[in-house]
Amino acid sequence: MTKKPVLVISSHVVRGSVGNRAAAFALEVLQHPVWCVPTIILPWHLGHGPSTKIIPDTKQFSAFLQDIAEAKWIDEIGGVLTGFMANESQVVDVAKLISSLKQNNPDIIYACDPVVGDVGGLYVPEATASAIRDHLIRLCDITTPNKFELEWLTQQHDLQGAGEEAAAARALGPKEVLVTSATAFMKNNIANLLVSKNHAIMAEHRLIPNAPNGTGDLIAAVFLSHKLSGLSNEENLRKTTSSVFEILASASRRGSDELMLESDAGSLIRPAAMVQTRNLL
Repeated sequence: MTKKPVLVISSHVVRGSVGNRAAAFALEVLQHPVWCVPTIILPWHLGHGPSTKIIPDTKQFSAFLQDIAEAKWIDEIGGVLTGFMANESQVVDVAKLISSLKQNNPDIIYACDPVVGDVGGLYVPEATASAIRDHLIRLCDITTPNKFELEWLTQQHDLQGAGEEAAAARALGPKEVLVTSATAFMKNNIANLLVSKNHAIMAEHRLIPNAPNGTGDLIAAVFLSHKLSGLSNEENLRKTTSSVFEILASASRRGSDELMLESDAGSLIRPAAMVQTRNLL
């Protein structure tokens, strides 16, 4: 079956598997053509320390997205995935593009990975984080915040357990919210919690200490791919969680400071890790 292209708008690093590098690779392995737009270019991800940043000129970035909106192949696009945004202006321009795409084709599925921070706090300016909440979250069909991002976006801090996390996810607004790094039921585990209006499903796996960066980008891409392929929510969550856990475990076992997607591509297609899902509501 020929799969539809996915437009991915996120960061680009020279070394490593985060942002566009992780998302585009996963989508291509899963047989989607990918259109990539870099929001920032870095030698490596910020978790490895300070580095030079190349951020597209504001006017050029806006014109660049307008070119995409008017491209003669634009009807090919079946899905959109957004991740890291370098500034508020980019968010506004990306929102305009997505609104145009959805007006042209209401069947496009838009997944927003709201990359704004983690346990240590925000790692984008607050104006950028607020713009993602106000412009992109309201447009998306799926959003994939980690627990910190869920709390910041909903202003419901110190959420305790899956029940409170599910309630906050519903308050966020999109039809489906996939909370990564959610609270697991079993000790030393971590969970992915998929929440819709009337349903919540959890998949958990063993916590991997010092896991490499890029799992959020990877989860969002794999989940979107399976969604476009028509998998049920439960099967999608199980398969996505299994793939990402397998890849994380393999990288950790090798002592790698990055996801090793080039070596573990098979885990994206046919993950073997056993992951149990449970229906919460």
